Amino acid sequence: MDLQHTLICGVDLSSLEEVEACGGAFFDFGSDSAEAAPVILSRHGWNLIRLRLWNDPYDELGRAYGAGTNDLAATICLAARAKALGLPWMLDFHYSDFWADPGKQYPPKAWADLDVEGLEQAVYDYTARTMTALRDADLLPDLVAPGNELSNGLLWPLGRVPAWENLTRFVSAGVRAVRDTAPTASVMLHLDNGGNQSLYREWFEQYSAHGGADFDCIGLSYYPFWHGTLADLRGNLHALAERWGKPLIVAETSTAFTLEDCSAYEGLRPDQKRGLAVGPSLADRTEYPITPGGQAAFLRDLWQTIRQTPHDLGRGLIWWEPAWLPVPGSGWTTPAGLAYVREAGPGGNEWANQALFDYEGKALPALKILEKN
Repeated sequence: MDLQHTLICGVDLSSLEEVEACGGAFFDFGSDSAEAAPVILSRHGWNLIRLRLWNDPYDELGRAYGAGTNDLAATICLAARAKALGLPWMLDFHYSDFWADPGKQYPPKAWADLDVEGLEQAVYDYTARTMTALRDADLLPDLVAPGNELSNGLLWPLGRVPAWENLTRFVSAGVRAVRDTAPTASVMLHLDNGGNQSLYREWFEQYSAHGGADFDCIGLSYYPFWHGTLADLRGNLHALAERWGKPLIVAETSTAFTLEDCSAYEGLRPDQKRGLAVGPSLADRTEYPITPGGQAAFLRDLWQTIRQTPHDLGRGLIWWEPAWLPVPGSGWTTPAGLAYVREAGPGGNEWANQALFDYEGKALPALKILEKN
């Protein structure tokens, strides 16, 4: 992907086929006819699809962990849909059997007993094997992230910050595997907390000091209810542009359009609901009202903030799970998945109020805001 000349307006649609299978339907502005979410989104200028990949999202009895159960087969299906629309796509390796983020980076079950050398080789082999399978299917991604939100490392405990040498070895193994098997793909290193300059300064300095493999761009997660103000993000983007000279992409973002509970849409009683990720307790942390108009204003201002990055290095953003509707049967995990991530649950859809479609699948104003910017 030519990141110097491409502006990314991306969407992570990793849960889409589960939502569709559970009855979710999507409607463009003023239409009563259901259409596929990628069709609607691409019509309004969204031009890249991001997909996560879990190694083995099933328990020992074959029960799925849920949230799209994004194994390689699921990823291939969604990547084929992106290609059919003429859209580039991004592959997000978690190097875990389920969710990997700054709060949890559990090694895949098959890698649980490996030492540092074994994990380094496993990352390389798994990445290369995956990319080869995608190449054989004529579905190589345009952009690849070897690891998801790596702020606190990966493959815990051996790759957990401050084990910088191990962390660097693991990430670099993934980078090398992408270079060896898909030399046309761009490589992103992705952290969370996009407003935190000190985090990014230390992480990339340590990665560089320990001989980290070269990469093409830096990805930042920026959620306004967790990661500071847009001014904080702007400061970090400017600092990264001046220090590293790499294209910068807000690889995950979203904000809410309502605080209405969605339990009824999922067929749940209120006492069964996990709660929304952005509820009343977080609403006051955002600079924008939790309304459809507030969501659209946030996206407009975020885009402008990114585009103001020095040296034209602000190359775009990716909205996280804009099509994750609250439908019965589609949540962030199943009982099998809860056991893997060691949480109590429940496992409903906690992200539905941050989609770009309302609870009934109707397009929201933010979905088309970038047409004017």
